[in-house]
Amino acid sequence: MKARTVRLDADIDPIALGARSGLLWAREDIALAGVGEALRLPVRRPDGGTEVQADLAEMAGPNELELPGTGPVGFGAFPFDRDVPGELIVPEIVVARGQQGRRWLTVIDDGSMSDTAALARVEEVLERRVPAGPEPASFRLTSELAPEVWRDEVVGFARDRIRAGDLSKAVLARELVLRTDHPIDTALVVERLQQAYRSAILFNIDGFVGASPELLVGRYDDVVRAHPLAGTAPRASDPAADAALSAGLLASSKDRGEHLITINWLLDTLLPFCSYVDAEPEPSIVTLSNVHHLGTLVEGRLSSPPASVLELVGALHPTPAVAGDPQDVSLDLIAGLERADRGLYAGPAGWVDGAGNGAFAVAIRSAQINGTVARLFAGVGVVHDSDPAAELAETRSKFQAMLHALIRP
Repeated sequence: MKARTVRLDADIDPIALGARSGLLWAREDIALAGVGEALRLPVRRPDGGTEVQADLAEMAGPNELELPGTGPVGFGAFPFDRDVPGELIVPEIVVARGQQGRRWLTVIDDGSMSDTAALARVEEVLERRVPAGPEPASFRLTSELAPEVWRDEVVGFARDRIRAGDLSKAVLARELVLRTDHPIDTALVVERLQQAYRSAILFNIDGFVGASPELLVGRYDDVVRAHPLAGTAPRASDPAADAALSAGLLASSKDRGEHLITINWLLDTLLPFCSYVDAEPEPSIVTLSNVHHLGTLVEGRLSSPPASVLELVGALHPTPAVAGDPQDVSLDLIAGLERADRGLYAGPAGWVDGAGNGAFAVAIRSAQINGTVARLFAGVGVVHDSDPAAELAETRSKFQAMLHALIRP
């Protein structure tokens, strides 16, 4: 089985395609959509990336562009638990849009599918109606833990452990389960997320859908980038009040301290892979429709030969932004307190090509959709100065992203 990549003249929107096909990863600089399934590659974690990378590399064939995202491509959403295996889905067809308006088509098969036949299959997918069936008319939202129990027995307990000196930060999540009377159309959810969160990373991988503001790691040739977020404030409808919330977040010693934990950890973890790596000197505000975040761009040059994006994902996940610090203590605390399996929430979701290029988002602002059921989580970073009531309110702000996409009156 080999990959063949050609330039594409047709103006095909990968987001519209991937919303319908079930394989999509898109951000401002690149968008890739997959159609069909050539094979699935199991990924042993956290250190199995090298094996899978070799499998992808063997599929490389004729390539007119030789750009990141061309040739064989695998899409993957990996569990939060880094010891749980994951898998890459290698589609039969990939339609992509890159920088400077470049577009390409990749076919991964035994050589029997022509470019014309591949484009005909793409058109069939694009013709699918959205929504495909009746939209849900009734919704039931439940939580395993009552909000006040989560506030007091989860966040409150963790904060007390931090104040006792057992750890410096713990990231704790709440779970909500949405049940509907008709199947949830993931394509419709993707379209709503795109409209509301145009600067976010959109993904739709085997029923796992989201719009993440956070890049875990991207690798393009020998350049590595990450854009960690830590520290959150709600939005306000009044512009003056909203500006005050944004300014307050930027000035908050509690949030800046939480953010610095993640940046320092990320730099230390990336350094062994790099000849050079650095972060912006000050965080900036990342504004979404529902919340403000503190964010810092990290960029470096990988040593030769450059590590694949799968190796970098294995080293970097989970960051203190989704787990805590120290990592082992915070993960034990998560396992003991949350009383829910995060599944794919806050795990890495992204793509990798045969050359080791790729990008993975931190899969927050996400939902696992299965027919009439959607599971979603929202997390908060708990530190010494955390107020459990404020942390509960923060989860409610974060849940808005997915709930607005899942529930429409």
